[in-house]
Amino acid sequence: MIDYYLYPFIWLLKKSRFLSALSCRLTQLTGKSKYRIHPKHLINKKEAWYLKDINKSDVVLDLGSSNGQHTIKTAKKCRKIIGVDYDNLQLKIAKAAAKDKMINNVKFLKYDLEKRLPFNSNYFDKVLCLDILEHLNKRKQFLLEVKRVLKLKGMVFIAVPNKNTSWKKWQKKAGLNFYSDPDHKIEYSLLEVKKLFSQTGFKILDIKPIVYDTPYAGFIDLIGGFSLKLYRRLSLWKKNKVRHSIVPDKVKDNLKESIGFRVKVEKC
Repeated sequence: MIDYYLYPFIWLLKKSRFLSALSCRLTQLTGKSKYRIHPKHLINKKEAWYLKDINKSDVVLDLGSSNGQHTIKTAKKCRKIIGVDYDNLQLKIAKAAAKDKMINNVKFLKYDLEKRLPFNSNYFDKVLCLDILEHLNKRKQFLLEVKRVLKLKGMVFIAVPNKNTSWKKWQKKAGLNFYSDPDHKIEYSLLEVKKLFSQTGFKILDIKPIVYDTPYAGFIDLIGGFSLKLYRRLSLWKKNKVRHSIVPDKVKDNLKESIGFRVKVEKC
């Protein structure tokens, strides 16, 4: 157990994570967005990490599409995309955002991802599974279903949380639930990630970090509700914290302290 006088401080920092939800409301209230969306979707960043592998001819599936921000970005680069989620409010936002941007090659569907997917086998070229696997109980069944609906050599882009960062270890020592979201059923070590995909018949093509897992993430997100300029700078700091320069022109990824893993896999 951790020293008793540090417990309240760690507990407060843990609870500050809920400020991220408030930041979504603030982006709407301060006129930064027509809808309640996270400030991370409003800052000018480089092309999303998965988009470089999306082709104009691709039919894409976005599982756990939430408010459709990733779905809409992908729709601009592929032939057709279907976004699937179970949250009516998020689906309403997604449909409205697609309509506002006059995107016609996207469809959103309400569906329970714990069930067999309602699509034909070998239908999709690419599948997005961003921040969804850790919310499911039937994870192996889900991945096998993803494999079923994916074409041979098709790619899956997955983001899952890392359970072994320094900040999470501090929370664990304090006896707190150290998962980054109370709804998470599981979080992963790097070894567990590799084992998971090998067991379900996928070939791992690449694993990259996301951003530094800081205890001040909630406060940083809250700042984004007021100032996107400052939020952009802080977001860049978090990203750079998991990218370490070893020698000029060479960079080594620090997966250990990343809040999660971005994994690109292939059906084989």
